[in-house]
Amino acid sequence: MSGKKIIITGVPGVGKTTVVNGALERLKEEGITYQSLNFGTFMFEVAQKECLVTDRDGMRKLERDVQKRLQQLAAKGLAEIPGNVIIDTHASVKTPKGYLAGLPEWVLRELIPDVIVLVETDEDQILKRRLGDETRARDMEGVRSIIEHQQFNRSIAAAYAMLTGCTIKIVTNADFLLDHAIEDMAVLLR
Repeated sequence: MSGKKIIITGVPGVGKTTVVNGALERLKEEGITYQSLNFGTFMFEVAQKECLVTDRDGMRKLERDVQKRLQQLAAKGLAEIPGNVIIDTHASVKTPKGYLAGLPEWVLRELIPDVIVLVETDEDQILKRRLGDETRARDMEGVRSIIEHQQFNRSIAAAYAMLTGCTIKIVTNADFLLDHAIEDMAVLLR
C-alpha cells in the first residue's frame, strides 16, 4: 500500500502546523499514522549544505533558478517516502520579484498528491499572529497584501488540481475555533 500524500498549505502565520499537529494527535489515538514533513526543511537543508543561506527566511530571496533546483531535490526525496505522508508547504511564496509557485509542475509531477489543503483565516488574525511571533524575521505586510496572497493561493491551488486531478479542501483556522479546524483536518485525513 502506497498511502496518502496530503499537501498542507497556508500563508505564513495562518497556523497550519498547529492545525496539522492537533489533527495528528487525534488520529494517533485511533491508530492512524502519518509522517508530517516540511517541504521547506528539505530545501533549507540542501541550501545550507551549499552555503546559500543561513536561515529559513533567506530562502525566498534566492534566485529563481536556485529555488527551482532546490524544489526539485526536495520533491524527489519526499516522493520516495512510503506510507501516509503530510507535506507542509506553501502554495506560493511571496518574493521580491513576485509570487513563486510553491508547487510548480516539476514538484507536483513527483508528488502526485491526493488532496491539497488550504488553511485559511481572517487576514486581521494572520497579521496579529505574525506581529506576535518573535521567532521569525518576516517582511512587514499589511492586511491588503495578506488578502491578495490568500486569494492567489486559492487560484494557484485550482491550477495544481488541474495538473494532478487532486481535490482541494479549505480548512478555516479562526481564533478561538482551533478545535473545529483540527477536527476538520482529522476528518480529511481519516
